[in-house]
Amino acid sequence: MELLFERRRCLLLCLTLIAFVLLTIIAPYHYYTVYTKSQVPSVIWKTSSPVSPPLVHLRNTAKTARVCNVFSGEWVPNPSAPYYTNESCWAIHEHQNCRKYGRPDTQFLKWRWKPNDCELPLFNAAQFLEILRGKSLAFVGDSVARNHMQSLMCLLNRVSFPVDVSQTSDERFKRWSYASHSFTLAFFLSPFLVKTMEADQNGPTNTGLFNLYLDEPDDWITKVSEFDYVIMSAGHWFFRPMIFSEKKQVIGCHFCLKENITDLTKYYGYRMAFRTAFQAMNELRDFKGMLFLRTFAPSHFEGGDWNKGGNCLRRMPLRNNETRLDGFNLELYMIQIEEFRRAEKQGRDRGMKYRLMDITEAMLLRPDGHPSKYGHWPSENVTLYNDCVHWCLPGPIDAFNDFLLHMLIDIKKKES
Repeated sequence: MELLFERRRCLLLCLTLIAFVLLTIIAPYHYYTVYTKSQVPSVIWKTSSPVSPPLVHLRNTAKTARVCNVFSGEWVPNPSAPYYTNESCWAIHEHQNCRKYGRPDTQFLKWRWKPNDCELPLFNAAQFLEILRGKSLAFVGDSVARNHMQSLMCLLNRVSFPVDVSQTSDERFKRWSYASHSFTLAFFLSPFLVKTMEADQNGPTNTGLFNLYLDEPDDWITKVSEFDYVIMSAGHWFFRPMIFSEKKQVIGCHFCLKENITDLTKYYGYRMAFRTAFQAMNELRDFKGMLFLRTFAPSHFEGGDWNKGGNCLRRMPLRNNETRLDGFNLELYMIQIEEFRRAEKQGRDRGMKYRLMDITEAMLLRPDGHPSKYGHWPSENVTLYNDCVHWCLPGPIDAFNDFLLHMLIDIKKKES
């Protein structure tokens, strides 16, 4: 009986030892799998794309260099921010001047973007201007593109002030010169990227009805040949009612509510507008520069649509496991990526250079960064809705220029 008991105890000890050895072998792989998944936000799971983001080499002792997607990460505290104020920067558009118009909290200013597996250096104005000495940069797009450009101007003010050298009094086409570095900065307003006429200032939703000529690029195409870098973007205007034309013939619309016109949805217009814009750039023989696509920056209306009481009242960034890119945001993002890839492939034969500034994930996580009602005085006799589309200055949009400088440094390294 004692012998049987002893044998059972030995068997139990052996099984325990085997289990411990197996656990030691398997556990690291299990942890690696869980850790890796936790570092990939849901937007990447849903929108996997072979488009290669800029890469940052990590410092480590491994023989094989690891690389980092700077566009995938989290917002982390940055007590040193902001690096300019509404009082130190003259370039802030009134409707994005949140501090001037009474926004009481400042915590939304105290964050920076931290990629999952590396560091993204903060914007350095002197370094930026030195890289672009003797160069030129143009923004093409809507008022969010202007928002981005004004953020850049505010950051550059720490080193140099520009002179307005616009060639026209038309506010849609602005140009500045940083004489200290022979650097030219420009903005070409084109919310739809293609030729557009307003058919009805009210339209079905009191936001206008626009005729879009989807196979004809807007006037900006005649102005960008001379630039070394062009940053293209568009998005929020495509939610408005539109009538689509190709080859001078109406082919459909988006929410035009007109009989005998097929509703092709905003997605069709969005895709074809980018396709036409990219194709026009590929056919622009005098352009020897580089084209950036800045991806869609989501709005953050909660509690209703923009014209139905929607607002953005959050005061902290989201973590990437608290939200995901879906619905129309996902659809618009994927259209941009698909048309970018298509254009990049077509332009390769003639030496066109494309880069993707993929800010969508980062800005999806910043519902706290919009002006809301702080774009005018409460006592003003104006009809303005809560703004959850544009970004306070200073604010989260300043990170666009962290990305931009990083990409320019990467480009310079590859060219040297």
